[in-house]
Amino acid sequence: MNSLMTTFLSVLLFVATFNFAHLEAQNLSDTEKKIVELIDKDQAHSLALLEKVVNINSGTMNFEGVKEVGMVLQKEFEAIGFDAKWIDGKAFDRSGHLVASYGNKGKKLLLIGHLDTVFAKDSPFQFFKVIDENSIAGPGITDMKGGDIVMISALKALKQVGVLDNLQIRVVITGDEEKRGKPMELANKALIDAGKWADVALGFEDGDGNPKTAVVSRRGSTGWQLEVKGRPAHSSQIFREDYGDGAIFETARILNQFREKLSSETNLTFNPGVILGGTDVEFDSGLGKGTSFGKTNVIAQSTIVAGDIRAISPEQLVKAQSMMNDIVSQNLNKTSASLNFFPGYPPMAPSEGNKRLLEIYNQASQSLGFGSVAAVDPRKAGAADISFVANYVDMALDGLGLMGKGGHTVNEVADIRTLASQTKRAAILMSRLVAN
Repeated sequence: MNSLMTTFLSVLLFVATFNFAHLEAQNLSDTEKKIVELIDKDQAHSLALLEKVVNINSGTMNFEGVKEVGMVLQKEFEAIGFDAKWIDGKAFDRSGHLVASYGNKGKKLLLIGHLDTVFAKDSPFQFFKVIDENSIAGPGITDMKGGDIVMISALKALKQVGVLDNLQIRVVITGDEEKRGKPMELANKALIDAGKWADVALGFEDGDGNPKTAVVSRRGSTGWQLEVKGRPAHSSQIFREDYGDGAIFETARILNQFREKLSSETNLTFNPGVILGGTDVEFDSGLGKGTSFGKTNVIAQSTIVAGDIRAISPEQLVKAQSMMNDIVSQNLNKTSASLNFFPGYPPMAPSEGNKRLLEIYNQASQSLGFGSVAAVDPRKAGAADISFVANYVDMALDGLGLMGKGGHTVNEVADIRTLASQTKRAAILMSRLVAN
């Protein structure tokens, strides 16, 4: 018996274990019961499709591989009846995005996924591998090729029972989620245009890998760079009124005050990831590396520090930036400093609409017999594509994809039992959005 069949049998066992709870003991309509049955029947295809796309290297900068995964998924969407097209990414120095649409009546849903992974073509981690009856390893299997498969299987079941015809769906599966293309306004255009169109956004990332949680808020990621100047002189002259305290002491003051003033802010983190100091410094922010030259008997003339801030809301980010700028302006003697911020992923704030959507999802999960779903701790889930559109829609929810552990490492493993359960949850959620 081949590995794929062994894994599929474990999925069937999981489904059978919960079958009575799904269809008899829980509060599902006849249509919802049919959706569940169709998803169960589709598991062999879903698992084979997952194996196929995981075995295609799609590290962000492997443009051919990213597009190849996109073409595989494009055929799946077209088979359901979607109008699907590839958007070339040459203008933003990436492979591109897959965009698909369906329907012209009902609530407008944006479904979000991504094609790329963090594993380059020369990574030792390249292939789908069965670990045991519950676990399958593979590059991007949870982040997030599994989520893309969950999305497709759910839509297929909704189409077969006629629910899809009462919704308007736009799917954006990006090819640069792990390493954003630039200029960002072009890289994000398809996603943001869809967000402005939509009423609801659903993200099929894996959240914190726990099926008992979903994501109503994500912290944003904003870069910053601090540059400090001091007056160079022999080290024996440091702290004199006419020579001052030097660039390194001023940098230490600033960083320590960042820590003292900001570390108590709930869900806010900030991190100086790189620091260079001395008489002369050079830093390449694109490569994240640089050089410094100095002598132990010379007062440091220059420092550069680069880091990031992760905030839970736009308001928290603005507050943090204001506090940091204030600290930077209070310079030690004969020093100066400048602080620049670089936009990255915006925060996805925990809005009332997002919480309402989580409750609908929670009720769907309980109706299926899978138990309750709570909001994930935002410090356990990083930034994601949904953050770019959350402020445009009435409701947004992420973390609907295949669950597992070890994302972004060679130990990435999916809990394959959640392929069916996450698909059912997503499908029932979307079916109930018809009336909500």
